[in-house]
Amino acid sequence: MSAEVREALELHLPPALRAVLDGAPELAAAFLVGGCVRDAVLGIAPEDFDVEVYGVGYEDLALALSRFGRADLVGRSFGVARLSLPGIEPVDFAVPRRDSKVAEGHRGFEVTPDATLEPREAAARRDFTLNALAWDPRTREVVDHFGGLADLRARTLRHTSEAFGEDPLRVLRGMQLAARFDLAAAPETLALCRAIAPAHAELHPDRVREEWFKWAAQARVPSAGMRFLRDAGWLVHYPELAAMVGVEQDARWHPEGDVWTHTLLALDALVATDAWRGADEATRATWSFAVLLHDVGKPPVTRREVRNGRERVVSPGHESAGVPLAERFLDRIGAPRWTAERVLPLVTQHMAHLQSPTARAVRRLARRLAPETIASLAVVIAADAAARPPLPPDPPEDLVRLLEVARGLELSDAAPRPLLQGRHLLERGWTPGPAVGRVLAEAFEAQLDGAFTDLDGALRWLAARPEEPRA
Repeated sequence: MSAEVREALELHLPPALRAVLDGAPELAAAFLVGGCVRDAVLGIAPEDFDVEVYGVGYEDLALALSRFGRADLVGRSFGVARLSLPGIEPVDFAVPRRDSKVAEGHRGFEVTPDATLEPREAAARRDFTLNALAWDPRTREVVDHFGGLADLRARTLRHTSEAFGEDPLRVLRGMQLAARFDLAAAPETLALCRAIAPAHAELHPDRVREEWFKWAAQARVPSAGMRFLRDAGWLVHYPELAAMVGVEQDARWHPEGDVWTHTLLALDALVATDAWRGADEATRATWSFAVLLHDVGKPPVTRREVRNGRERVVSPGHESAGVPLAERFLDRIGAPRWTAERVLPLVTQHMAHLQSPTARAVRRLARRLAPETIASLAVVIAADAAARPPLPPDPPEDLVRLLEVARGLELSDAAPRPLLQGRHLLERGWTPGPAVGRVLAEAFEAQLDGAFTDLDGALRWLAARPEEPRA
């Protein structure tokens, strides 16, 4: 059993929170806990703060907090009160609690707030040692009961206690933490994860989605999360991903190895780009899932063939073959519909730069990608191209030409919009009905083919078009 370790750390608290901790006698035994302490140790400025308060009952805690702002009793059964303070996100103050596993599933716990609990015993219920750290605002010291400081500095992900095995969601939490902080799991933690792998079926889809989206939107080294998932024996629950392991590729184009290896390299190349770092969370998640799934169609179509006396590995049609598999994966993790609407076009079109970038082809590509864009597709293609060491990581020349044409057509950041609208037909005596819809669809196809490029041209096209009944 490790002894308590204390180490000086300056964790900069917002003035409003510091005023609460200094001004409420009931908080004399309060500690900052969880992610804010972990981040501060890593030199990351915390954005969210959680406080655990010892020696005070829940009602007394809520009353004390109400002197400083609005205290919402959001988790009475869990002993949690949320305090709204100026200038920062609401802060959760909690009485330490005992958790008892009483049923299957992430929610199958009986939770009992217990103000008499000792800090070490309370910390033992946390998932990983790096999340079991606490910070004493009075002494400005990190309090470490389970070796979390050493694990964090060694970039080791280690479970805090055997209670870890009671909550299978913690494995997926390990996946996203490994990716966000570039961690490798301790062997004993991986063994425990493998032992509870069947419990994946107990997880609620909402919680699965939450962990996957943290991986997709916040990862610094996404491959670390994927390696954790495989080493933990949980890749089996995502067969679309597991199928990529060991699928060979032609060494001329992919000297780096199999499809799985290539995919992990592409993910890490993606998050290193300025585009990914500067994007909003939904876009980062979209691109991460698109890169994760861009070659998911290779396993069912990959084969060896001999051409011109040379045997090679080919994967014809893997772009389209990957669409139902990508959709199945996104459904498996509980992704909302908008995710598939954005990700699937990128998976389908990730080889589009190999086509001749004529104006007609680029206009049609921009339309097929909607709601995504050619600029968005370029981010995915560039990550794909950068994941073939020792080949150079530069963007393909075909992609550069595609972007040049798209910019010239003003289509790099938007899909083409129909120039001819229903109101134009109605103004010319057409009656609303199926005929209007047919003409508008035909006009848009003509526009994409380059028959006209402005409204005047569209109206001339309409005037020259053979007459048909206007009902």
